[in-house]
Amino acid sequence: MAETSAPLVGVIMGSDSDYSVMADAVQVLREFGIAHEVEVVSAHRTPEKMVQYAREAAGRGIRVIVAGAGGAAHLPGMVASMTTLPVIGVPVPLAKLDGLDSLLSIVQMPGGIPVATVSIGGAKNAGLLAARILGAADPAVSQRLAEYAEGLTAAVGEKNAALQARVAAEAS
Repeated sequence: MAETSAPLVGVIMGSDSDYSVMADAVQVLREFGIAHEVEVVSAHRTPEKMVQYAREAAGRGIRVIVAGAGGAAHLPGMVASMTTLPVIGVPVPLAKLDGLDSLLSIVQMPGGIPVATVSIGGAKNAGLLAARILGAADPAVSQRLAEYAEGLTAAVGEKNAALQARVAAEAS
């Protein structure tokens, strides 16, 4: 499936150093052929850019925002407060912190401002969740998700067979 020119998913992060985690979301979107954009949008260092991005994303054709943030992790919630688009928060672990601080900051949103939140460093699942959101209205993406799930099932079957062979070999 070829990507279209207009991005459907915005992948944003508070710092370029977050890309080491957020690259997993980008890779999933590439694999599914979902057009996307990647931006550094800091809630604290570039608040005007954050406001503009959040308010203009839907008008530019963005349908889902994946927002990664570490530390105080305000980016996903602040963006969600300024758009009606679904926002998926990715807690990014920092060098000196394990990401629990980011997880708690993102997941503890007040009523009325939802942010779907994946696991610490869970950008791959954020990319998959974005694909599922889009797949609800796009049969081609939905089909690719079904094929992906079948691949997961087959991989588990192969791993189980290998484990059963190993256990049997150990018993003899």
